[in-house]
Amino acid sequence: MSEPMIHDGVEIAPSTRVDAFCIVGQPARGRESDDQPTTIGPEGHIRSHTVIYGGNRIGNHFQTGHHVMIREDNVIGDNVSIGTGTVVEHHVTIGDNVRIHSQAFIPEYSVLAADCWIGPNVVLTNARYPASPGAKQNLAGVRVGRSARIGANATVLPGISVGDGALVGAGAVVTRDVPAGVVVAGNPATRINDISRLPYGQND
Repeated sequence: MSEPMIHDGVEIAPSTRVDAFCIVGQPARGRESDDQPTTIGPEGHIRSHTVIYGGNRIGNHFQTGHHVMIREDNVIGDNVSIGTGTVVEHHVTIGDNVRIHSQAFIPEYSVLAADCWIGPNVVLTNARYPASPGAKQNLAGVRVGRSARIGANATVLPGISVGDGALVGAGAVVTRDVPAGVVVAGNPATRINDISRLPYGQND
C-alpha cells in the first residue's frame, strides 16, 4: 500500500480518513505548497487516487469516490459528496449537502448552491469561445440553484443559471436560463412541466 501524499500547508481533521494513493495539497503551477493552505473538516472520507490541489477550503463530512480531481482555490461546504472520476476545476463554489455523481465535469467559476444534485456524466461548461485567443478572458461559469437537479448526461452551456428547485432532464442540452421550479428536457432544453405538478415536488 502506498501512503497518501500530504503536502505542507494542509490541515485535515483527525477523524477524516485519507486512503492510499491520494495526494492532498498539490501545488498549482508556479506556486509552493505553503502558498495555498488547504483545510478539510472532520468525519470525511477521501478515497484512493483522489488528487486535491492546494488552496481548498472543505467542510465537514466530505467524501469522494475514487480517482477524483479537485483543482485549487475552491470553497466546498459541509456534507458534500463527489463521485468517482469527477473533475472539479479551480475557483468553484459548492454549497452544503451537494451531491455530484460519477464522471461529472465542473469547470472554473461554477457555483453549485446548497442541496443541489448533479447526475452522472453531467457536463457544465464555461468557455463561450473555445480555443479563441480570448477564451480564458471570457469564461462564464454555470450557476446551479438551491435544490436544483440535473439529470444524467445533461450539458449546460456557459453562463447559464439553473433556478432553485428546477429539474433538468437526462441528456438535455441547456442553452438558456432555467427558471426556478420548472422541468426542462430535450436539445435544446425546453420547459415541459412544473416541479409543483410532480409527485415529489408536492412534498418538498
